[in-house]
Amino acid sequence: MPRKSAKPYHHGGLREALVEAGTLLIEEAGLSAFTLRECARRAGVSHAAPKNHFATAEDLLAEIAARGYERFVASLGKAADRAADQSPDTRLIAMGQAYVAFARAHPGVYGLMFRTMKDHAVTSGHLDDAKRAAWVQLHDGVAAVIGPGRGDGAVKSAHVWALVHGIASLIIDKRLPPPLVPAVVISESLASLPAALRSVG
Repeated sequence: MPRKSAKPYHHGGLREALVEAGTLLIEEAGLSAFTLRECARRAGVSHAAPKNHFATAEDLLAEIAARGYERFVASLGKAADRAADQSPDTRLIAMGQAYVAFARAHPGVYGLMFRTMKDHAVTSGHLDDAKRAAWVQLHDGVAAVIGPGRGDGAVKSAHVWALVHGIASLIIDKRLPPPLVPAVVISESLASLPAALRSVG
């Protein structure tokens, strides 16, 4: 069965076509299969055409990762806004659930965002800004839970990140023992999180 290709780009749309093609490639075949040549093929252009927008494969990867972070932040924000009672606790729990859901729905891009292969030096100003926005979103959510006047907001935020990232990674990598149901692990791990964050020490 032929592989899915990005839609042919219209004049002036090559940059977006390459980002779309690269994103699909990562999700379908993994980061190890990523090359500018293959992205160009999927976008329906010559192998030299990407150089007009992305000098290296790492440049395109950085843009894909930045877009991933932006979608990630939007997903978590929407989940928080849909939380039942809009309390800081339920908003943070909703964000945690959305974090794991995003990772499971987009494992390729999630892997690029958080577990980039060592042979890819992926960075850009856009990516740095997108990463920072994700951290601020998390930090603000945690700060709302623990309340003002605390000096441990950053550490508590790192704890939340470690928890949800660990759960997501275990599920994606199929490392949970068979008796454990992912949905139950997610729900029970997050349910007690706000109270734990408010504890001192």
